[in-house]
Amino acid sequence: MSWFEGFETRSFEVNGASIAARFSKVIPGDPLRPALLLLHGFPESHVMWHRVAKLLAPHFFLVMPDLRGYGDSSKTAGLPDHSNYSKRNMAHDMTALMDALGVGTFFLCGHDRGGRVAHRLALDHPARVKKLCVLDIAPTLDMYDGTSMTAPYMQFARAYYHWFHMLQPSPLPEIMMGANHPETAKAYLHAKLGGWGSEGLGYIEAEALTEYERCFCNPEALHAACEDYRAAASIDLDHDRESRARGEKVRCGMLVLWGERGVVNRLFDPMALWQAQCSGVVLGHAMASGHFIPEEQPQATADALLRFFR
Repeated sequence: MSWFEGFETRSFEVNGASIAARFSKVIPGDPLRPALLLLHGFPESHVMWHRVAKLLAPHFFLVMPDLRGYGDSSKTAGLPDHSNYSKRNMAHDMTALMDALGVGTFFLCGHDRGGRVAHRLALDHPARVKKLCVLDIAPTLDMYDGTSMTAPYMQFARAYYHWFHMLQPSPLPEIMMGANHPETAKAYLHAKLGGWGSEGLGYIEAEALTEYERCFCNPEALHAACEDYRAAASIDLDHDRESRARGEKVRCGMLVLWGERGVVNRLFDPMALWQAQCSGVVLGHAMASGHFIPEEQPQATADALLRFFR
């Protein structure tokens, strides 16, 4: 795509999966730039970073993969225990990708599901991550453990109903999301992209929306996305509880950004929750956006990342 000028695109066979990634071109004589791994969330792909990437390209060697199950990466059937879509396994995909690119340590930023992969990566591979930023999430375990039929958590269950719908056994959620009807899947996708405080689709670049529709509105992608959420409600919680029982915390400094119109801001205390899971310094603030911060506020996002990582 010409709109990602200055970047290369390849697929990497790593950790039993094909991981598609877009990354900065290496120009002979170009001064060494620190590596920054950017991870997207549901229901998008790496193209969500386009506007931010243009602003950060002079400062970093950027790596923007499609997570397992999304974009042009592998969309294999989920295992019975959903372990192939665990955040631990998806984090392993990312470290293997960085190995393939010859990158040892790197800065790391993840939005939504990518933030959950980034959190697990920082726990399991602390020597690889120099600094961590998460966008518009609270820790998965805290969000699930706080769910009840009382306010404010009943509000959370209503706002994030997909967390509970998509974890139901296959194939019912996939069918209801439009696995057999592309137009239904497209309507579902648009509803998600326009929700969570983001007030419609006007913030999305036309090229990006076309890519989201191409990559999401098919049976394999819908199944993979559901497997991501099934893993989050089962094996991921086991891993998180084990980490907390061992006293494991994120060791590096963290930046936490969240949308002031989003669900996380309304129902959680992201700074307190993340400080409890980090032994380093945690910085953060709300952004003038809904859930999809990098696309709604690209300049402010790039500025915040540049200040934090450089």
